[in-house]
Amino acid sequence: MKSISLLPADTYIAINKTILTELDRKNIINLYEPIIGSIATSLYLTLWSDLDKRELMSKDFTHHHLMTLLKTSLEDIKEARKSLEAVGLLKTLYKPENNINQYIYELYSPLSSYEFFNHPILNIVLYNNIGSSEYESLLNLYKKPNFNYSNYEDISYTIEQTFKSIPKTGFNNNDIQKKEIGQINISSLIDFDLLISSIPNKILNIKAFSKKSKDLINNLAFVYNLDTLKMSDLIRLAIDEKGLINKDLLIKETRKYYEYNNNGALPTLIYRTQPEYLKTPEGDLSNRGKMIYIFENTTPYDFLKGKYKNVNPTSRDLKLLEYLAVELNMAPAVINVLIDYVLRINNNKLNKAFIETIAGQWVRLGIKTASEAMAIAEKEHKKNKKNFSVKEEKPLPVWFNAINQINQLSQTEKEEMEDLLKDFR
Repeated sequence: MKSISLLPADTYIAINKTILTELDRKNIINLYEPIIGSIATSLYLTLWSDLDKRELMSKDFTHHHLMTLLKTSLEDIKEARKSLEAVGLLKTLYKPENNINQYIYELYSPLSSYEFFNHPILNIVLYNNIGSSEYESLLNLYKKPNFNYSNYEDISYTIEQTFKSIPKTGFNNNDIQKKEIGQINISSLIDFDLLISSIPNKILNIKAFSKKSKDLINNLAFVYNLDTLKMSDLIRLAIDEKGLINKDLLIKETRKYYEYNNNGALPTLIYRTQPEYLKTPEGDLSNRGKMIYIFENTTPYDFLKGKYKNVNPTSRDLKLLEYLAVELNMAPAVINVLIDYVLRINNNKLNKAFIETIAGQWVRLGIKTASEAMAIAEKEHKKNKKNFSVKEEKPLPVWFNAINQINQLSQTEKEEMEDLLKDFR
């Protein structure tokens, strides 16, 4: 993704691509805010309020206008915008100019409550973010009331019984506003050529893999962290007598498989790698660069599992990872750096209180990337070493102290580096 600097003087216009209602406002606050956060929610509502009286588009504003209204930094606004784009509420268009760049922010409707609670991604992320009790309360808020219709007869009139017909007249209504919902786009995780070839032709109708079916399969692979061959096994269980994929059955079987292999738990962010926009550009072949690549392209779960010589982490350790990912909203690569650092300086123990202290500081400092986390760990360790007399020198991770050349490492450190690279390649 192209990196573009955003300045307070850069201008924007908000354009309403849909029809927004008070129910949409309620859904954004109740359903989306636990996922995207309060700043992203406020940004959406502010862009909505920027629209003219007809709610079609706004006049030109600067981004300083948003900073003033939201009482937050430009960087926070940029991150909030990305969250809105990720869940399909906003689309951003950009036009470079010599001094002041111009943006268009297109607003899209949130999903209806029915669509949201049946969405294969958003529904699960909401559940994981707010917990079962709050989730059930929300679900009850949106459930339709039950009414006993027995002994009632439908006596409603039809249109032809009420109105007379008129001669056919040509109308051009193509420009009338209509409700538009933005798409949630995920890079393809499934090799569909391999997937189709792995399922016997005699049980599969080639029409089974429509675009809609492929999108569903890809979404499920993303949510449940599944590869192509595992998805193939689950699809076989969901093929009906016509050789087509039963959507509801596939969702049910995928969820059941995941829960069985994860002690009844639903998927969480500890099975996600670093987002692309927070990754370091590839090409750094130094040892430090290799470590950054490992931190960015390994999930916290797999990283911890590798540190324990491929033994599955304990439920206590998993809860700690979930706390860092969900409650503190730490990026996956930052979690990996933190785990690597704490295990090394704390006698290979993950002490929750100790980790919380460091994690809290990193969150307050806005640490989002692996290189930032490594730098702050090195800085804090040097400061603590200077301020406190340490009787026993603690071993440090091999990425400390700018290990850019192999000849800077001791033999022990060289062996550790090779072991790490071997485990996580």
